[in-house]
Amino acid sequence: MRSVLPAPPNPAGRRGRDGAVEAIRALMVAKRTARAQRTQTINQARALILTGPDGIRARFTSHGPAELIAALAALRPRPGSMVRYHTLLSLRELGRRAQFLDGQLEQLDGLIIPLVTGRAPGLLTLYGVGPDTAAMLLIAAGDHPARLRSEAAWAHLCATAPIPASSGKVTRHRLNRGGDRQANHALWRIVITRMSSHPATRAYVQRRTAEGLSKKEIIRCLKRYAAREACPHLRG
Repeated sequence: MRSVLPAPPNPAGRRGRDGAVEAIRALMVAKRTARAQRTQTINQARALILTGPDGIRARFTSHGPAELIAALAALRPRPGSMVRYHTLLSLRELGRRAQFLDGQLEQLDGLIIPLVTGRAPGLLTLYGVGPDTAAMLLIAAGDHPARLRSEAAWAHLCATAPIPASSGKVTRHRLNRGGDRQANHALWRIVITRMSSHPATRAYVQRRTAEGLSKKEIIRCLKRYAAREACPHLRG
């Protein structure tokens, strides 16, 4: 009979999830579900408007999300046509539900932002990095403290390290489909923001496009750079 071997020691020497990161993780779970429920509520309201009486459809179809929520929550339906009356009642409740979720999101932001700022203030100074994006990167780093031994290791963790994909006389690299997907998505958000409004990034995109790189290849290069920028702020 084989004896039971003890579990190997933690290579990092401690659990990687410190108090601040664990708090951020818990709050982000609540925020993610609240945001998803808000989107679902708005979609349900729009579907109800499209299938409702003609007057309701004409009244609300062109509204944006915030305007729609405010208008629906303020409805005061009067008894009349059974279908119209109960459709308006349902829309009012959906509007009030969305307002409640907006309030939850504001409260959660009020808790998340100070924690992120206290844990990695320099991260928020990087162009395109907001509280949500910074939180996602902090959570990924907190899950794998032993893998933050170098900037290159962090890049591999985020799936931004280039993978050779050359053939014949063509030398190129491809996107990495592995790694932590949340961290990779956070870097993608940073890159997309910079590509739309950051002058230096826009100039880089134009130059690399002229050199023959595809948009996917350019995004891969930019994500690698964003990972390099973020790494020093995550190892504190």
